[in-house]
Amino acid sequence: MTKYDEIHQAMILAAGEGTRLRPLTLENPKVLLPIDGTKPLIGYTISWLREHDITDIMVNLHYLGDKIKNFLGDGSRFGVKVSYSREDTILGTAGGVKRVENFFDGTFVVVYGDVLTDFDLMEMLQFHYAKKALATLAIVQTTNAKDVGIVTLDDQGKVTSFVEKPQPEADTINLVNGGIYILGNDVLEYITAGAFSDFAYDVFPTLLKYNLSVYGYILKPRDYLVDIGIAERYYQAGKDIKAGRVKIRYAE
Repeated sequence: MTKYDEIHQAMILAAGEGTRLRPLTLENPKVLLPIDGTKPLIGYTISWLREHDITDIMVNLHYLGDKIKNFLGDGSRFGVKVSYSREDTILGTAGGVKRVENFFDGTFVVVYGDVLTDFDLMEMLQFHYAKKALATLAIVQTTNAKDVGIVTLDDQGKVTSFVEKPQPEADTINLVNGGIYILGNDVLEYITAGAFSDFAYDVFPTLLKYNLSVYGYILKPRDYLVDIGIAERYYQAGKDIKAGRVKIRYAE
């Protein structure tokens, strides 16, 4: 058995208020918004993880967290085990992960709650171990890099810089942060406990400062990944699912 076959844990970041999607998120957290008109986004995320044998899942909660917990329950109807971390004060993408560091028993996956994707996670895990990486980011190529973090890589795929939400030049192909990470447990040592911390603003720049092994896995043209954090992309994702462009078998 190879190492990437042994990865079974993930954390879905679901604490955010989804302010950019209001009024859609006034009564529902964004991870419960029905992407295809009926099935919530987080159900697709868990189905995607389950397809890759990731079955031990932590979900952090804050805004309307009880609704998320009531929908997922213990995760058994999706064929997974779901645990919860309730944050009275939002701790940020990295701070939320640090809060439950004792949950993780090795390398694990982090998925931003507003991401819909269907790419082959096993290929990314193979890449992660082949590079002996401490952290690997899913990277998307796009000419529309508004409101996302732009990443630069060397010819081996190692991250050389990370700029969160700059103003990119029009029509330029950019490599952007896809909001899915594979992390070794040692990454948690670079996150301050009990404090707000963000992977893009705080953790990854620190890892680069110490010249640690942070790599970018560039998704293939056939791979689907979209952040549904604004209404335009949310509605487009629904159209893409109905058109069969998103290759996920909903597990419920």
